[in-house]
Amino acid sequence: MIDYKEGKIKVPRFSEAEGFYTTPEKSRAMSKIRSKDTKPELLLRRALWAKGHRYRLRDKRLPGSPDIVFRKYKLVVFVDGDFWHGYDWEAKKGKLKTNRGFWIPKIERNMQRDKENNEELESMGWKVLRFWESSINKELDSCVAVVEEHLVLPTNKNH
Repeated sequence: MIDYKEGKIKVPRFSEAEGFYTTPEKSRAMSKIRSKDTKPELLLRRALWAKGHRYRLRDKRLPGSPDIVFRKYKLVVFVDGDFWHGYDWEAKKGKLKTNRGFWIPKIERNMQRDKENNEELESMGWKVLRFWESSINKELDSCVAVVEEHLVLPTNKNH
């Protein structure tokens, strides 16, 4: 059980009864947003594959179901969407105009969950890498280089 120092963030239900609203156009646009196989994720995966690195996708047995898993190296990679995971959050939070009562707790809970998953994975002996979608889009080669730096076998402390 996780001990929440600040308390677990509660996200309200997104419904008109709760005071939230959306337009049909916005609803249609939001329905197109993917949670897996996003363009930045595919870019990173293809670049790693082209360099000969083999991996598994979304191992549900691991906390947070990482996007890319290198079991042999105990390395997991997450590709985080800038909006959904709070990139430059303090600056962006003030710019939210509609449904702030939903979006602020929603994104802050995502950030809290990311931290919890990182801590749990690290306590299990995994190395965790997280990349922002904008970093992958702008600096793919350096993101691949960071992953490659961590593709070394963990030392066995028993021998």
